[in-house]
Amino acid sequence: MINRRRAALAAAAVATLALTTACGSSGTQSAPGTTSADNVQPAGQGTSDYGYGSSGGGSGSGGQAGGTDTAAGKAPKAASAGKLALHQDAKIGTVVADSKGMTLYRFDKDTPDPAKSNCNGSCATTWPPVPADGATAPSGIDKSKLGSVTRADGVKQLTIAGWPAYRYIKDTQAGDTKGQGVGGTWNALAPDGKKAGAQEPSDVSVFNHPDLGGILVDGKGRTLYRFNKDSAWPMKFGCNDACLETWKPAKPADRSKLNGIAPKLISTVTRPDGTRQLAVDCWPVYWFTGDEQPGDINGQGKMGLWFAVSKEGKKITTTPEG
Repeated sequence: MINRRRAALAAAAVATLALTTACGSSGTQSAPGTTSADNVQPAGQGTSDYGYGSSGGGSGSGGQAGGTDTAAGKAPKAASAGKLALHQDAKIGTVVADSKGMTLYRFDKDTPDPAKSNCNGSCATTWPPVPADGATAPSGIDKSKLGSVTRADGVKQLTIAGWPAYRYIKDTQAGDTKGQGVGGTWNALAPDGKKAGAQEPSDVSVFNHPDLGGILVDGKGRTLYRFNKDSAWPMKFGCNDACLETWKPAKPADRSKLNGIAPKLISTVTRPDGTRQLAVDCWPVYWFTGDEQPGDINGQGKMGLWFAVSKEGKKITTTPEG
């Protein structure tokens, strides 16, 4: 009698153990022939801050960007671009970046009108599409150029002048442009949606600002200003001492390294302290320490005395609201 009772208890224990090992912590039963290791993926595996893997691995199912969400079979949501930024690359000029400084790219096999993305599957793993939601334009990009296109997987992708925008998986830090020229079909986006690097960076060039039109910028993409208290002839410098802490004299330019401005308008003047300064149409020009990135015009109209300069060398008096 005792032996039968012990046998029954042992059988019950085995059954309980079998049931326990067959169920995960969520209380759902595994498929026959599997273990809990088949169903559990380490947290964050295959993802990063931008929702794509750290290698150029599989494309996921259905050609969705950046692999799949193992829980729902959906592409993981990439980070919003936030407020876009512009930064100056020494080799390819002004490029568009997201709010974290990561360069955005365009693909020659896409189309801008109508906007259409042709980067899917493994392509979209290497070049994660940038979501349209939450993207806003900085001073140097015409906000009307921002739009969206609905991809084959239903994701709304950011477009700039109709061109779908992407990040590049091999860019690991702000300012990287490792995707430039890849495959002969990928290029960083310029502020107007065109390919960055189409023209060689110049000591002085013209930037097409959405509010002011064509304005002159230096080799770092900084807006150039002239000061009403200076004069071209006779030469007079009204910005001295403390003024120079905020308004920095622009460095002289090489006339062979100009883009969009007539060489005859470019000259060099010598300040009272011996510093050589760029002059446009004989007016000394400066950059403003309050401008943080290409396209910024925070100095425009300051104190009613400081103004950006046109490609004809004239001051631009338009002062955008806000």
